[in-house]
Amino acid sequence: MIGTNELLMIFAIAVLLFGASKLPELARSMGSSVGEFKKAQKESEQNLKEFEKSLKEPITPKTKVQETAAKLGIDIRGKTDDQLLEEIQRSAEKPKEVSEP
Repeated sequence: MIGTNELLMIFAIAVLLFGASKLPELARSMGSSVGEFKKAQKESEQNLKEFEKSLKEPITPKTKVQETAAKLGIDIRGKTDDQLLEEIQRSAEKPKEVSEP
């Protein structure tokens, strides 16, 4: 544990090494470095949580019908392949709008 005497000694050495005019600049750069470090730490913790979550939830491969529906912009969540096929057929039967020049 660092006590008051040790902190004063460290501060005095810093003043002697860097000079009184450089200390505010040094403190700012150390503060921004600590802020960047904490930001990176939070980011990596979030990535780790997402990775752990992905390991717990099994990834089910998409069927061809699901892939096709997703490419057409159809929401595939909670729908069976038969329901998706019906939606694909309905979207294929819609007349395409022709833009006139």
